[in-house]
Amino acid sequence: MSEVAETAQTAAARSQRPARDARYYEIKREIEEFLYDEANLLDERRFPDWLDTLAEDLRYFMPMEYNVKAGEHATREYTTREKHMSWFNEGKWTLAKRAEQILTGVHWAEEPLSRVCRLVSNVQLTGIDTNDAGELEVDTSSRFLIYQNRCEYEQYFFVGDRMDRMRRTAHGWRLASREIRIHQNVLLAKNLTIFF
Repeated sequence: MSEVAETAQTAAARSQRPARDARYYEIKREIEEFLYDEANLLDERRFPDWLDTLAEDLRYFMPMEYNVKAGEHATREYTTREKHMSWFNEGKWTLAKRAEQILTGVHWAEEPLSRVCRLVSNVQLTGIDTNDAGELEVDTSSRFLIYQNRCEYEQYFFVGDRMDRMRRTAHGWRLASREIRIHQNVLLAKNLTIFF
């Protein structure tokens, strides 16, 4: 799919957001609880428990952001998954390996471990659908603020938004897709060892 077509599809999806009825708010409450629990798991470094909340076919993507001319934001502000470089373009297996490496205690950028605090807000449902397996899938948007402190004086703030696809399974909600948009076109942190 071309970037222009993808942007048009995104705009069309935004204009067809689900009705804000009782079902919307019930699902929204469940998604919010999932996201808050996820933030706690990550802040408490309970990475194996966090990995259990991820779908096996997870797509985890963080594009790079560019400064572009006015009028070109829709098509050129962010890199795309298929064509360009990105900060992250991973699946569950890669995330598991990253988490395992941190927990070994010999990860040069995470020894000692960072102290991290995540805030999640502005949670909205942008789509409600059923997949081929009959499972409920919900597209969501949210904003985040993440504070990271390392050693004594290193501190970083990450601010952005996330577009998630959540899947309700027999074992509860699972994160099936996440696109993270961090609002820095030059990364100010020394590394990206945390999870978003």
